Amino acid sequence: MYTGIKVGDTMTFNPVTVPPTATLKECAMIMEKNHVGSLLIKEGDKLIGIATEQDMVRSGLGKINNPEKAQIKEIMKLNIHSVGPEEDIADALQAMNDFNIRHLPVMHNGKFVGLITSKDILKIQPHLFETLAESIELKEEERKLKASCQTCGK
Repeated sequence: MYTGIKVGDTMTFNPVTVPPTATLKECAMIMEKNHVGSLLIKEGDKLIGIATEQDMVRSGLGKINNPEKAQIKEIMKLNIHSVGPEEDIADALQAMNDFNIRHLPVMHNGKFVGLITSKDILKIQPHLFETLAESIELKEEERKLKASCQTCGK
C-alpha cells in the first residue's frame, strides 16, 4: 500500500548524534534533554552505529557495570538498516516491521541525510497505525510462546 508520501518529506534532517566515545550516562542525558528514543553514532561524517532506549537498558544498564565510564560504542548496533529519501513511507514502515525496529536512518548516495521513525510516519499517516499494531501483536504473541518461567525455567 503506497501513500505517495516520500521518506524525505517526513524525516528529521538533523537527528541527535554522538561520537562513539560518549559514555552511556552522557547518552542517557542527551536522550532525555532532546526527548529522543535513539542516538545515531557518527565518526566524522560517517554513520557507524545506532543505539536506542532499549539498547541502553538491555545491553547497557543490564550488562555493563559502570555506565559513567562505558562508551556507547560498546552497545551500539553496527548492522544499520536504512531507507532512501525517495522511498515511500509505506516502504519505510515495512522495513521497520521486517527488522523489528522503530528508527531508520535515511541514506542518499551512501551519505547519511536524516532519520525517520515510526512516530514520524504515524503523525502524517495515522491510518497506517493498524499495520504497525498488527505487526507488534504478532511479535508479542511469538515472544510469549517462547517465554519460560523465571522461577523454574519451564
